[in-house]
Amino acid sequence: MSARDRRSLARRRLLGALSAGACVAVAGCLDGDDDGDDGASGNGDDGDETDDGEHPNAPHLEESGDEPLEFERDQSCVVCAMTPTDYPDWHSQLAHESGERAVFCSSGCMTAYLADVPVDSEIVGAWTVDYETGELIDATEAHFVIVTDEDGVDDEVMGLNPRAFADEDDAVAYLEEWDAEELSEDDIVGFDEIDADVASIYRDGRFPDE
Repeated sequence: MSARDRRSLARRRLLGALSAGACVAVAGCLDGDDDGDDGASGNGDDGDETDDGEHPNAPHLEESGDEPLEFERDQSCVVCAMTPTDYPDWHSQLAHESGERAVFCSSGCMTAYLADVPVDSEIVGAWTVDYETGELIDATEAHFVIVTDEDGVDDEVMGLNPRAFADEDDAVAYLEEWDAEELSEDDIVGFDEIDADVASIYRDGRFPDE
């Protein structure tokens, strides 16, 4: 089965779970509220609106402009509440025209945000870390390799993340380096192609249900 087929299968499983597991999901959220450790463990809200009606992945920051902010220790990932500065090889962020900003511990959490953008405002900038160089790059122009096999990683933040490359040739070359599964150039996507199917691979349950 190709990686593209696995993405479709993951999406179908997600949709099937919505009706069959609704009660379980609610119970799980209540349990998470009781222990209060979601931020430390990386287990955030699972896709429902907060009690005050706010989108669970709503941005925490506001600053106008279309340049990246400095990552700071007091910032938290809007998807999982982990601290982005703890993951300099993965942290990501984006900016809306309205001035609202979202920071993420990883490119994987950014996919969950993009699957259901909580702000009715154009994204004017997005940045993530180049898997090859370790530098912060323009995510809107990046090439994301959609890896799907968690067995291919060890202690990666939040389990598994798409690999971002500024240079398309580097993304293509990585297809041969990834030994966990067979990938093709069809498994390289652009920023605008990141949707719920992609997010379900990396952060299943961390974006609101449709």
